[in-house]
Amino acid sequence: MKTEPMPHPVSITDRSPLERALERRDFVLAAVLAMIGGATITISACGGSDSPSMPSSNPTPTPAPAATDKVGSISSNHGHSAVITAARLQAGGALSLDIQGTASHTHTVDLTASEMTSIAANQRVAKESTANSGHSHTVTFNG
Repeated sequence: MKTEPMPHPVSITDRSPLERALERRDFVLAAVLAMIGGATITISACGGSDSPSMPSSNPTPTPAPAATDKVGSISSNHGHSAVITAARLQAGGALSLDIQGTASHTHTVDLTASEMTSIAANQRVAKESTANSGHSHTVTFNG
């Protein structure tokens, strides 16, 4: 009985450049589709009608916070952002909030534990920020 020799495994070097290019093209296509698919999932998960509206006195857009975060309205705003996260509100206690946002300088709003409790309870709280660059801002929560 005569046995046939085992076929030699094909290596990538045995393939023509056209075959290798098609494999590379298939790979790139699959990778791009995977990235686009991931972006679509991410985009579709953002936003929605449950997002709170931004204060009308704020000319600079502020990133949309989670529904339970508190966004402060900032007087004479020029890029500052005042957001207290829901987690920070639940933690309680006093807070020194940096409101720099996209402005070229920073301000701080110091909130007492009592003021944090009021903000969490949807009561209006207005506080003056620290002065910097020759000015300060009034930050109002639940206003």
